[in-house]
Amino acid sequence: MAEPSDHRPVLLDEVLTGLAVRPEGAYVDATFGRGGHAAAILERLGREGRLLAVDRDPDAVAAAAERFGDDPRFQVAQGDFAMLRTIAGNNAPAAGYDGILLDLGVSSPQLDRPERGFSFRHDGPLDMRMDTSVGETAAEWLARIEVAELERVIRTLGEERFARRIARSIDTARAEQPIDTTARLAAIVDAAVPRRERDKHPATRTFQAIRMAVNTELEALDAALEAVPDLLAPGGRVAVISFHSLEDRRVKRFIRAASGERPAVVRDSHGRVPPFEAERPAPRLLPVGKPVTPGDDEARRNPRARSARLRVAERPA
Repeated sequence: MAEPSDHRPVLLDEVLTGLAVRPEGAYVDATFGRGGHAAAILERLGREGRLLAVDRDPDAVAAAAERFGDDPRFQVAQGDFAMLRTIAGNNAPAAGYDGILLDLGVSSPQLDRPERGFSFRHDGPLDMRMDTSVGETAAEWLARIEVAELERVIRTLGEERFARRIARSIDTARAEQPIDTTARLAAIVDAAVPRRERDKHPATRTFQAIRMAVNTELEALDAALEAVPDLLAPGGRVAVISFHSLEDRRVKRFIRAASGERPAVVRDSHGRVPPFEAERPAPRLLPVGKPVTPGDDEARRNPRARSARLRVAERPA
């Protein structure tokens, strides 16, 4: 059940190891994308195993149905991370899922198709919606957003130090003519950024920020993370692949909080633990191993994988 191209999904072996896929297990691939991780999970499942694939992109859902629709172990549904609790919950085994994969990256088909508007490397309409059937495009969002809010988005979601210069340049440019193509936006940002980062286009962070804002990605991620412990069976695992520090920090902090980890307890003068510490709730998740990043060979084969980081956590049995 190989992929239909030479594309290899990011951190594939590490994901399979992290999820500890069992032949009879039930799993969720919450970002079907191109289907690489899903195909590998299905290869490890026996006749009793189950895989639910979810994606907010209608094209990905159609590709999943076409590729695996005849497999009785496979089911696909459309929805974003914010809908994970409902979608996965409605299809969950009585005991819960044995593993859930959250891949936070943009898929290769989305990046490589100019009409989707995700990449500054191909000129196309400035869309950027994961689900092209709903919501406003990036062009529409840029046309209405206040310049102060635009600066905040670029600074926080893009972690861009030249956010103010970029936001003001965009504001000036849109007053003259609507910004409705990826090439025009990239050129505006390029002209506004005074310094270059090695091997990184000046518009990278701004495109990231706008995409995340248009698709409310952080809000959806928070909702998915909150749902995961309740969807997992005891001993079940979640694997999360993030591609930049903003998301990875969010995942790290959630796992830490779900594990019950807190600063060192301050005892009273008699050496006793305060009651609220003694009554600390049982952990919902426990981290498994250390974060994993691609090796040199994978980074060379797939430059898009270079910034990937995998974190795995387990629901206590």
